[in-house]
Amino acid sequence: QVQLVESGGGLVQPGGSLRLSCAASGRIFSIYAMGWYRQAPGKQRELVATISSGGSTNYADSVKGRFTISRDNAKNTMYLQMNSLKPEDTAVYYCNLAYTDSDYVRRNYWGQGTQVTVSS
Repeated sequence: QVQLVESGGGLVQPGGSLRLSCAASGRIFSIYAMGWYRQAPGKQRELVATISSGGSTNYADSVKGRFTISRDNAKNTMYLQMNSLKPEDTAVYYCNLAYTDSDYVRRNYWGQGTQVTVSS
């Protein structure tokens, strides 16, 4: 069993900032990538940012320069610092974990999602 605990979502005004966290625990042997995805009402889930075990990052063009993904390997925790938020960033944000379990099987797991609303 794996648990992903997401936190940090909420309501913020345009131009404001939020920091999302995703803590992973459970039968994890190693994590090789983590990522944030988001889904707005009526739209498909889309990639926001990913980070590999080595620290390589990838961002959607729409968030480059405003969002920063990071991770604390010792704590199996990933963060998403979101600055200069826009109304179009409003969505449910999901944490994704790509890992190898204690039986050395590669798996992929999603968090429950956290709502981010950008509105005045």
